[in-house]
Amino acid sequence: MSMYPLLEVYLEKIKDNAYKVLDLCSSKGIDLVAVVKGCSAFPEVAIALMDAGVRFLGDSRIQNVKKLRKAGIAGPIMLLRIPMLSEVKDVVELVDVALVSEISVIKAIDYEAGKLGKRFRVVLMIDMGDLREGVWPTNLLSYLDLIKGLKNVELWGVGANFGCFGGVLPTPESVSMLVDYASLAREYTHFDVPIVSIGGTVALFLLENGVMPEGVNQLRIGEAILLGRDATRERKIPYLRQDTFLLKAEIVELKFKPSVPIGEIGVDAFGKKPQFVDKGVRRRAILALGKQDVIIDGLFPQADGIEVLGGSSDHTVVDVTDFPNPLKVGDIISFELSYGAMLMASTSPYVSKVFFS
Repeated sequence: MSMYPLLEVYLEKIKDNAYKVLDLCSSKGIDLVAVVKGCSAFPEVAIALMDAGVRFLGDSRIQNVKKLRKAGIAGPIMLLRIPMLSEVKDVVELVDVALVSEISVIKAIDYEAGKLGKRFRVVLMIDMGDLREGVWPTNLLSYLDLIKGLKNVELWGVGANFGCFGGVLPTPESVSMLVDYASLAREYTHFDVPIVSIGGTVALFLLENGVMPEGVNQLRIGEAILLGRDATRERKIPYLRQDTFLLKAEIVELKFKPSVPIGEIGVDAFGKKPQFVDKGVRRRAILALGKQDVIIDGLFPQADGIEVLGGSSDHTVVDVTDFPNPLKVGDIISFELSYGAMLMASTSPYVSKVFFS
């Protein structure tokens, strides 16, 4: 079996990121849910995070939760994707709290929790404009009415996501509105509703700049810890490490070729019409790595003088004309990753994985 493409995972570097994010959150009285869905919930990563002091893990897939439980991870886990009705039984059995936004799902959770003789904690999601999951604010009271009548569901908190679908950035004003909705929920239900939870690395920016509104007491953070990046704000987080996940691919062809295809250009295999800039004849390497393995636009060459040009299902083409060192077929090129690229490489069965302490 071929070793490449190979995803190298550096656990101490991830742990170092976790220490720093934890310290920033705790200095503001905020609990951290470390999100591991971006790396397919590798148990090795989850254990490293807990070694760093993380108390609460978050993931979107019940399959990943099962993987973590099988690996012996008994600590609290939050289910981040609003549950499917078909998986509610597993959700109630395996996780400690779930994000919810549908009445039928909340009722199903209440029923399954009743069968098990337990109370199950939920965070009611409110759509603050990103237009992914969440109750529209004008409908909040009707949801609170329902939850007030349930015996086995505990309204543990209210929450929101930012930057995940619509790219909407959290502001002090929008986050303050979420805090106000939490106050409304407490007054209307007479429940404690202790948690105000925000999802997305994008929210760290508010903490860093000292403008996070009072009342927020939980952040759900994945990308910053795993990659040291903030994709929605298009930045490398300066106090965190980005060399935590490295994807390595082998050169299978190395030739000088024109930089523009010859002939009439149609759409590629993925339905897009590629664009090319004529730079003359260039030295190009083809890597045994493709769109079935990774998001090619999310590959960042570690070495200078390498440019990612694009690729197909099984190949990635890079320009190595300006790379200063000799190259040959069989050599390895290494990349840092975007969040999407990490997610795909972690999930792909065609990418080998190795973990370093």
